[in-house]
Amino acid sequence: MTDRNAAIADFLGSIGWGDAARRPLAGDASFRRYERVEKPDGRSAVLMDAPPPKEDVRPFVGIDRHLTRIGLSAPQVLAADIARGFLLLEDLGDDSYTTVLAADPAKTEALYEAAVDVLIELRGAPAPGTTRFVDGTAHRPAAYDAKTFAFGPSLVLDWHVPALRMGLEPEAGEAFRAIWADLWRRLPRERETLMLRDYHADNLLWLPGRKGAARVGLLDFQDATLGSPAYDLVSLIEDARRDVDPALGAELKARYAKGAARVDPRFDAAAFEAAYAILGAQRNSRIAGVFVRLWKRDGKPRYLDYLPRVWRHLERDLRHPLLGNLRAWYDHYLPGEDLRAGIRTFAA
Repeated sequence: MTDRNAAIADFLGSIGWGDAARRPLAGDASFRRYERVEKPDGRSAVLMDAPPPKEDVRPFVGIDRHLTRIGLSAPQVLAADIARGFLLLEDLGDDSYTTVLAADPAKTEALYEAAVDVLIELRGAPAPGTTRFVDGTAHRPAAYDAKTFAFGPSLVLDWHVPALRMGLEPEAGEAFRAIWADLWRRLPRERETLMLRDYHADNLLWLPGRKGAARVGLLDFQDATLGSPAYDLVSLIEDARRDVDPALGAELKARYAKGAARVDPRFDAAAFEAAYAILGAQRNSRIAGVFVRLWKRDGKPRYLDYLPRVWRHLERDLRHPLLGNLRAWYDHYLPGEDLRAGIRTFAA
């Protein structure tokens, strides 16, 4: 038994789950791993193994407490060993949006409308405060700032361009960074709310036995920050892993606007549309770089399969008038070729 497995067994034994059977669950693009643990009496829970110092469970716990406090369906934390990076979580089941919709596409509209309602709830709720832990540490979500905004698209220069062996001149990179600095200044400053940041079908569970927005189970929110509420709607509609019909996307944006105006008298539809386009371009640029990095650095080539969809999302975002300079940069330096095919050529 490895040291880490021995530590897990010790943790489970200390909280009365030492007799539970363990089986692995699908992981994500991080160093975390998950197991379903099942006791002989039929009770089950989910073990999160987030090994320090590569991972820290405090952000997850802090955001989880906030989400459950405002009535949303994040998994309850049943037990925790903060120092060793172990959490025992409520088992919300396996009915992810991806699984449910694959079995019954007719539920698409209902599930996505419920997911939008979660974002409306978040917009109407106060931002989370500081979570304090018994070891004297604390966590409060950081602000989504200019540095974070600029870093995401820089991954295109750091990973995507080298993978295509394009060798851009320094002036091209300087122009790219200057454009993003200008877009940060132009980004409408809406009411600051909690940005979950990975709000898409693979991270949502369908819980039809619950009511309203609580029918949506929430996962993978430890990277949440405080910022524009447009970001998570982009994540939902411009999903890198699955297509959302453009007509449905327009309906979801309209549903959000109506709900946002109800809970926030300061809601400005035009400003929100601009924020959606800017953050959409930022997020899709970042994802393009991240997926190439996952291939080159982490040996996960399956993420390359999503690149054509990400590129299509980006091209739609670039139609907004505020993004004219960025559109011109991409048209000149990375004209909309099938980037997956280009990178696959070099991956072969």
